Amino acid sequence: FSSISDKNNGPNRVTQHDKAVLDLKVQRDKLKQYQKKIILVVDRETEIARQLYRENKKKQALLALKKKKYQENLFEKTQGMLNTVQELIDSIEFSQIELQVIEGLKKGNESLKELHKYMSIEDVEGLMLETEEAIAYQNEIDELLSGKLTAQDENDIEAELSRIEQEMETTQTKTEKEEVKHEGEEEELELEGLPSAPITQLGSPTE
Repeated sequence: FSSISDKNNGPNRVTQHDKAVLDLKVQRDKLKQYQKKIILVVDRETEIARQLYRENKKKQALLALKKKKYQENLFEKTQGMLNTVQELIDSIEFSQIELQVIEGLKKGNESLKELHKYMSIEDVEGLMLETEEAIAYQNEIDELLSGKLTAQDENDIEAELSRIEQEMETTQTKTEKEEVKHEGEEEELELEGLPSAPITQLGSPTE
């Protein structure tokens, strides 16, 4: 009779390597799903930052850009982490680095969970509101992002805000010019609609 251990050691036994490959596949699939959604969220955050800036809410506009930058960084970090785990799994020394792979998968899963927290369009819209609940949410996000962005990130955010400011100024100037042109055209049409004054030729004085 074959023992239980013999059955466990049979060809159908799931190894730690198999489990690691499966876990990595699940995480990669999740990341691909998030990739599609994060594009929508980041685009919406950019739009909201522009709208907030137009409404002279520079603090909230800056917060929207910070949140956007953090999401982009977190996505790239998670992707890089899973690439590293893939390399470890593919390594022929897998048995020697098994714990390292497990730890890498654990961190990847934590990053995916954190990324998921910031994927809601509704939360993005909350940056525009001024209710007590919305302000509390904005403060919470500000606190969560504190210390998670590098000096370079902050510089990139300020640069993006400056670009938005320039876009707003350019758009405003263009609009003002178009309004002046439109007013000028209207005045010309009004003048054209007025009746012409009669032209009377004066007779030469009689001698």
